[in-house]
Amino acid sequence: MDAVGPWSLVRFLHVTGAVVWVGGQLALSLVVLPLARRMLSADARDGFVAGAGRRFGLLTGAVFLPLQLGTGWAMAWHTGVTWASLAGPGYGRTLAAKLGLFVLVMLAAAGHGVAYAKGRPGLARALAVGSLAGSLGVVLLATALPVT
Repeated sequence: MDAVGPWSLVRFLHVTGAVVWVGGQLALSLVVLPLARRMLSADARDGFVAGAGRRFGLLTGAVFLPLQLGTGWAMAWHTGVTWASLAGPGYGRTLAAKLGLFVLVMLAAAGHGVAYAKGRPGLARALAVGSLAGSLGVVLLATALPVT
């Protein structure tokens, strides 16, 4: 077994960021929100849900997104990924699909926050579900990338 080096740490941070993001989405969707709906009054629930969403959004903007972009860029640079290689078969196309889906997920997540703030709960829910499904797709594509 090879020693754990700096690139293992970079990959670890990247994977940890993904775990926090996707795990947070799952925990909010499957545990926190159903309990809030069942246990809190409408006014208390609305305030709690808004606060939880804001906090998760701030965590995303301040920690998750910079961490994912920084570590992702570093790993791509380290493995010699170029813009041209993203069109190539295998690793390049899989990484390009992962990046494209990641962008769509971030847009859906941002749209969810805007829709919720503007009082459009149906659209907010659809964007949240889309963001979660897309996040799982990003993880699936990530597992198809070989460790380099």
